[in-house]
Amino acid sequence: MTTSRAARMQAVVQDRYGTPEVLQVRHVPRPAIAEDEVLVRAHAAGVDRGVWHLMTGLPYAVRLAGYGIRAPKGPVLGGDVAGVVEAVGAAVTRFRPGDAVLGIGTGAFAEYVRAREDKLVPKPAELTFVQAAALPVSGLTALQAVRDHANVQPGQQVLVLGASGGVGTYAVQLAKARGATVIGVCRTAKVDLVRALGADQVVDYTRTDPTDGSRRYDRILDIGGSTPLSSLRRALTPAGRLTIIGGETEGRWLGGYDRTLRAPLLSMFVRQDLGRPWVCSENHVDLAVLVEHVAAGEVTPLVDRTFLLSEAAAAIRHLIDGRAGGKVVITVDATTHR
Repeated sequence: MTTSRAARMQAVVQDRYGTPEVLQVRHVPRPAIAEDEVLVRAHAAGVDRGVWHLMTGLPYAVRLAGYGIRAPKGPVLGGDVAGVVEAVGAAVTRFRPGDAVLGIGTGAFAEYVRAREDKLVPKPAELTFVQAAALPVSGLTALQAVRDHANVQPGQQVLVLGASGGVGTYAVQLAKARGATVIGVCRTAKVDLVRALGADQVVDYTRTDPTDGSRRYDRILDIGGSTPLSSLRRALTPAGRLTIIGGETEGRWLGGYDRTLRAPLLSMFVRQDLGRPWVCSENHVDLAVLVEHVAAGEVTPLVDRTFLLSEAAAAIRHLIDGRAGGKVVITVDATTHR
């Protein structure tokens, strides 16, 4: 039996791992939803480094984690989504068709996205769909890093390495909301951007090494970096705490994650807390906390640039080139501005 045209959609699809050239926009069947899932008519989808890892299949640990050894199991990329509920599963109680939502779905680079009910929250009126799509993955990661893993407290000196990126822009704002003195680290072109986020001081890493030991910090949030643990320890107070959020190197097996594995072993022999491996928990309770921060004026999603669905490859290139300040967002059509 053939699938009717009405039951199909446009989506960004990949059949193999590789560079952005493997991505194609095709018509594919709309996803079927389970009893606890929601079908969202997408208005916008966020782009993060996790998308790049799943597109390339690198580091190889990604493939071993269940995403497909030789080829992607899920051919449609994307997690962050903001849109309107199209249909709900039989067990769904928190949403109904017509509700505007934001959250994390499966295959968000598409016109229709399926998502578990417990990974969605209502979209607040003060956020556009584009802003809402920039919030979930990066916002949750920053929230859990600042609140749960770094345990940032009022009056602490907090160094944020990678302060101008998707996670970093949220980390700066959330650390400030918890009463910390925040020092953001970025490249020259992003200094004004990080200062505008509320950072008390901004360090241009092309001119100054923030880990040279001339100043020590109670907390260090290292976002997607590759700074050696020895340098990070040098910049921590004797009882300071390090939180590593990702890591990016050329390693094809661990891709920078080796620091996260070595850090807790080193912590056994020093006073400093160098953290432990962790994965962001995708849940609606923390999404609701983020929305509360937005409503209070403490957090604002920072969108660097938007791309159309047909420009997904260009969107990923723009992110990986390091030019983005804040989040890159894909809009399903040119009319998505609200």
